[in-house]
Amino acid sequence: MSSTRTDEISDVPTNLAIPKTAATLTIRIIKSFEFRTERSLVLHNVNLEQTTVGQLKEIARQAVQTQPGWKPYRNATIDTLKLYTKAHGAKTTNLIINLDHDDWILDDDTKILSDYGFENETEISFFNRKLYEEFKANPEV
Repeated sequence: MSSTRTDEISDVPTNLAIPKTAATLTIRIIKSFEFRTERSLVLHNVNLEQTTVGQLKEIARQAVQTQPGWKPYRNATIDTLKLYTKAHGAKTTNLIINLDHDDWILDDDTKILSDYGFENETEISFFNRKLYEEFKANPEV
């Protein structure tokens, strides 16, 4: 009887097992920092080598406007993306958003996601920048 590795668990981390042309991203749509109101939008088969920050924002906004279950979020103004964590990376102790690393804010809508280091299973926060700055100045929940 020959042994094959097809029935064994792969040693390849999940963030590297899927090509950058078919990644899964989780976008944390944040309605309120103060009340910790957020909901996760999972996007499958995102091409990280062609999708720009601006396109990702539009995909997320479109999903909120058209998919069932998002009605409470449809009037929220969401304009800013920020990296929350990469697969197998350390997460913040703040449950709603990482308040450190403002350099993780994705300010350039024309930049390709892979240029920011995105890979499979990356988590991103999508929120209102003005509300974020107010919450950061006084992070009370």
